[in-house]
Amino acid sequence: MVAIKSGSIVAVGADHEASALAGPATRIIRLQGRTVMPAFQDAHIHPSIGGLAMLRCDLHQVRGVDSLIVAIKRYADDHPDLPWIVGAGWHSTDFELGSPSRELLDVAVPDRPAFMMNNGVHDGWVNSAALAAAGIDRNTPDPPFGRIERTATKEPQGTLHEAAVRLVEARLPPTTRNELERAILLAQKHLHSLGITAWQDAWVTPDVLDAYRSVANRHELTARVVAALWWERNAGPEQIDWMRDARADNATGHLRATSVKIMQDGTIGNFTAAVLEPYLDPEGRPTDNRGMSFVDPSDLHRYAAALDREGFQIHFHAIGERAVREALNALETVRNTNPPLDNRHHISHVSVVHPDDVSRFASLGIVANIQPFWAVDGEEIRVKSRFLGAERAAWWYPFASIARHGARLAAGSDWSVSTANPFEEIEVAVSRVDPSLRGAMEPLLPNERLSVTDALHAFTSGSAYVNHLDQTGAIEVGMWADLVVANRSIVQASEQPIGTAKVLMTMVDGETVYSDPTVEW
Repeated sequence: MVAIKSGSIVAVGADHEASALAGPATRIIRLQGRTVMPAFQDAHIHPSIGGLAMLRCDLHQVRGVDSLIVAIKRYADDHPDLPWIVGAGWHSTDFELGSPSRELLDVAVPDRPAFMMNNGVHDGWVNSAALAAAGIDRNTPDPPFGRIERTATKEPQGTLHEAAVRLVEARLPPTTRNELERAILLAQKHLHSLGITAWQDAWVTPDVLDAYRSVANRHELTARVVAALWWERNAGPEQIDWMRDARADNATGHLRATSVKIMQDGTIGNFTAAVLEPYLDPEGRPTDNRGMSFVDPSDLHRYAAALDREGFQIHFHAIGERAVREALNALETVRNTNPPLDNRHHISHVSVVHPDDVSRFASLGIVANIQPFWAVDGEEIRVKSRFLGAERAAWWYPFASIARHGARLAAGSDWSVSTANPFEEIEVAVSRVDPSLRGAMEPLLPNERLSVTDALHAFTSGSAYVNHLDQTGAIEVGMWADLVVANRSIVQASEQPIGTAKVLMTMVDGETVYSDPTVEW
């Protein structure tokens, strides 16, 4: 039994205790064997990006080259008046070395520019018309922190990596405020249906922040949102002035702009993740590529210390083991330089972590922000491991090792990069096996599996801690009534996989924000 009054939990216990608190206007929800649990929180997610993908040519569920071409062509044919065909969600593993060609996209969209971001939001796929519109040819140099994929004759091949994507994005029709607001609300509806009531948006630019504020001011933002303001890697500490003002101007409703996102490297799939030793070539020989540190490490120490002094939380993106070390080193400088503050800095992804750095999360008080759904021994990991080598292939996603040393875990999905469904994420954290291949796949580094309880806490109290939402994340008297009703318990032993559990109701402050339309209460 959980009793709620004025948005807070006032009693937890036996049914007869709730009966004594009920009044004539009390709404009583009988669980009938269902389970009530703390609502989920996502500590690293991209709702505006995911929502925009849902409004455009959404390829996230489309696999295989032929299917992609069919889906893009169908969307283009259905939208003959659009000057550009824009979409997102293709998977790099569907293409050799992760790089689709412009000729392929020309087949689907021959008559106008087309731009498709991949599901990881690191690579763009463009057709010939888009390259022409952006003025990209064999003489165009690679921009800082980016790479134009090229053919053997040095012509643009059709894939743009990291900052090179911006060369085409600058030519796209601008995204309007109305589109961003629609995207946020569409994403919110989807996330509430999965039991998510709070999140940290890990890529908030000024236009996205304005859209969030508009939605919050209209009292339509029912989720609790922490906006992680985007750190422009080509700028310096002068941007902190804007961030300070943005924090003050956007504390409205459920919205807070109290975090700053620093993207320290790229991704292993396009060889821009920052690694300590060089990537290997397809034959296993060392190359001269160690990836990219998007912020110079010496500058990173200064910026981190300045942000911490200003009371901002720092939210790092770090994929490669060098980027993880650079983030930890910067936060060690913060710890040694500044007075202790409760800013709760965290490092997201921690995909590859050098063994010497695993214990540093606990010793420095840094939260490891994990994305469990990636931690499976599938084709993508195998391809990436070939380019990392055998030693680093044993360092993938050391979630349990970080936790065993005493560090706190928070969890996020990185949606729309992967599923936002916390039950599916928790299943992978526990099994290290792709839910679509249960029984047909060996776990990835099984010693790094989490218990169900630890994984659940990462998506509830752990993420609540990162989000400074200390009155959420648990079912206790005095906590805010952000709750989920699920069709069954995932903690108790069951023959049913965790990922098949369903959310039937989601509450924020005791008010229903999602109810399964097939269930009668």
